[in-house]
Amino acid sequence: MNLKQIAKDTAKTLQSYLTYQALRTVLAQLGETNPPLELWLHNFSSGKIQNGESYIEQLLREKPDLALRIMTVREHIAEEIIEFLPEMVRTGIQQANMEQRRQHLERITRIDTSSPSLQPEQQATSDPNLDNLSN
Repeated sequence: MNLKQIAKDTAKTLQSYLTYQALRTVLAQLGETNPPLELWLHNFSSGKIQNGESYIEQLLREKPDLALRIMTVREHIAEEIIEFLPEMVRTGIQQANMEQRRQHLERITRIDTSSPSLQPEQQATSDPNLDNLSN
């Protein structure tokens, strides 16, 4: 397990997600101030946002002002959440793992009450006809 590579991959995924969130913020702002530009950005962004850095590079070629705006918003979001993120991720994973384990334990210990089975009292009571066979 290469923890350094896992950390790099996680950071890259988080950057792309923050780029997506910044795009959503800018789209909402443009929806109020410049609907035609909001429509253009929405159409341009469709299918391109999976890789945040590649998306920003493409947008810089088309509309540098929008790319710079998204980068600024992305940086602001990162600064606002970075303090809380490690503990939130750690706690979220611990809680999710506990819930998954609880649900799994419930599933594997669930007794199927729909199928007829002998009750403990019935198992302990002997059948009188079988007792007569031994005589």
